[in-house]
Amino acid sequence: MTDPLNWTVQEDDGHAVVTVRGHLDLAGSPRLRTALLKCLAEQPDALLVELSAAEFADDTVFSLFTAVTRQAARWPGTPLLICAPAPEIAAMLGRGRYGRMPVYASVAEGRSAVADGRVVVPSISDQLLPIAGAVRHARNMATEACLRWNLPELVGPAALVTSELVSNAVEHAGTTITVEFKRRTRHLHVMVRDGSTGEPIPRDPGAEAMPGRGLMLVSKIALQWGWLPTRDGKVVWAALAVTP
Repeated sequence: MTDPLNWTVQEDDGHAVVTVRGHLDLAGSPRLRTALLKCLAEQPDALLVELSAAEFADDTVFSLFTAVTRQAARWPGTPLLICAPAPEIAAMLGRGRYGRMPVYASVAEGRSAVADGRVVVPSISDQLLPIAGAVRHARNMATEACLRWNLPELVGPAALVTSELVSNAVEHAGTTITVEFKRRTRHLHVMVRDGSTGEPIPRDPGAEAMPGRGLMLVSKIALQWGWLPTRDGKVVWAALAVTP
C-alpha cells in the first residue's frame, strides 16, 4: 500500500523548502502544483523541492515540475531546484523532455548552489510608504534597473507599468509597499506587494475616474501580468519581454 501524498513547507534563510512525501500521481498533481505556486507568491530567493521520500506513479507527473518552473521563470523569477530525487528520477528530470531542470543530490547541495551564485537572479527592491512621492521613486527604480541590466529599450515600458501598479497600491491599499525588479534571461519582472487582500480588477479605460483603469494599460504593455494572495496581503506582477 502506498503512502498518501503530503508535503511540508519550511522557510530557510530566504528560501522555501518543500518536502514531498508519499505517492504522487496525476490526481494529486494539481494540489501539489497549487502549493508550489503559493510558495512562489511569497517570492523566496529560491524554491527547493525535496523528493527523497516521494514515490511516482509514472513519469507523466513530472510535467508538474516543468509547468511550475515555467511559471516561476515568468514570475516571480524564482529559481526552482529539484533536490534529492532517486537516481532514476534524477536522470529523467535531467533529460530535454522535462526542460533539464536543475537537479541536486541533496537540499544542502541546492542551498550551496544558491549561496555561491550558481543559481542567482539579479534583483532590485525597496519599501515605500503609501504617499504621492512613492510613484516617482518607483519609476526611478524601474529606470535604474533597466540601465543597470543594459535594457534601455524597456526603460519607458517598465517605468509606465511600475507607475500604474504602485499608483494602484497607494490609492487602494494604503499600506507599506514593496517594489521589486528581477532580471531573467527572457523577462524583466516588476512586482508590487501591499497589505491589502482586495483583488485588482481591470476596468474599462473609457470609464471616467474609475479605479483599475491603469491595469488595462498594464495588460497592453506587459507580456503577462497577474496577482496572487500572500500571507499578509497580495502581490501584483508583470513580465516584460527582453529583446534577444
